[in-house]
Amino acid sequence: MEFDFATPIERRHPDRGEWPSQKWHRYDASILPLWVADMDFRSPPEVIEALQERVDHGVFGYGLVPDSLKRTLCEWSARQYDWAIEPEWQLWLPGVVPALHLASLALTEPGQGVLTVTPIYPPFLKVAERTGRLAQQAPLGEPDAPGEPWRLDLEALEAAITPETRLLLWCHPHNPTGRVWRHEELTGLAALVERHDLLVVSDELHCDLLLDDGVVHRPLAAAFPALAARIITLWAPSKTFNLAGLTAACAVIPDALLRQRFAAATRGLMPDVNVLGLVAAEVAYAQCNPWRRALLEVLRGHRQALVERVAQWPGVSMSVPQSTYLAWLDLRHAEGLAHREGSPQQVLMEQAGVALSDGTDFGWPGFVRLNFGTTALQLEEALKRLDTVLKG
Repeated sequence: MEFDFATPIERRHPDRGEWPSQKWHRYDASILPLWVADMDFRSPPEVIEALQERVDHGVFGYGLVPDSLKRTLCEWSARQYDWAIEPEWQLWLPGVVPALHLASLALTEPGQGVLTVTPIYPPFLKVAERTGRLAQQAPLGEPDAPGEPWRLDLEALEAAITPETRLLLWCHPHNPTGRVWRHEELTGLAALVERHDLLVVSDELHCDLLLDDGVVHRPLAAAFPALAARIITLWAPSKTFNLAGLTAACAVIPDALLRQRFAAATRGLMPDVNVLGLVAAEVAYAQCNPWRRALLEVLRGHRQALVERVAQWPGVSMSVPQSTYLAWLDLRHAEGLAHREGSPQQVLMEQAGVALSDGTDFGWPGFVRLNFGTTALQLEEALKRLDTVLKG
């Protein structure tokens, strides 16, 4: 089957119905948005067809997570990750970000530490504050040379741990750097977790979008079975199949006690997953792997186009993303920004007409995150606009 990833989709004025899109309505029509992690592609046709059938049913009452969805995720996990999970390990909920906050409430006490590694997806940095816990941070190791990967700095991570530290919020693969962590790195992390008696929430939202040939995702809990009782794994079809607005995610929790604690924290604070999100999730995992594989080829091409363009921007560097459709650009020494006032994100929006995510929100000023999950035409237009500033 052929899939169309080339035709731009009208998202500012879909059929002139003006359905608001965070990505396309935050800024005015003169700005090309390459910021929030939301792709500009139609979702898989099988998902669209299933949703249309469900809408035709015409009743949208309270739903239940079907056993068939749980079985489907078990099959996906076994096939894609070589991890045999059980249906009863799954707690479906409306979103990964709520799950991060619920984990903090369920697994820590007020005043205990919630540790994150920066740069990191911005909601990670808000969890401790919003749940009345102690916010703790450790930096990743910067690339040794332009284009080299970011590194897990275990010494910095261990130095950030105090007697109050209880919970580590981990991102695997990593957002925003695109790192796919090597087993050797994770082995050191696992030893640290056990040594300090930490619990872990492993956000693996981007794990089905690995861009390098032959690389296979291994969930943290699968790679280190002895730690599985300490780990909550978060998955969702949202990034892989472009279903973020349907808010369906799953917490996979092998340990019964940990699962009970997490489930108890959701009561009264979290609604059930909406019925359309459940339908979309099941169909995506059951039928849409060919669409995912075709998407990966498109993203690999876009990544290469971006690598070639960054090489033409003096003083700009980028660690080539190994996963997902997000690129983390270092603009601290960009010659094109040397005499311009404002943050790199502000300058590029105001003077190039391209909206990127501000690195300050990820804990690292001077960087931007660029979403290349868009059509080739839109990406090329954005890169041409960025040329006007970054080529100097």
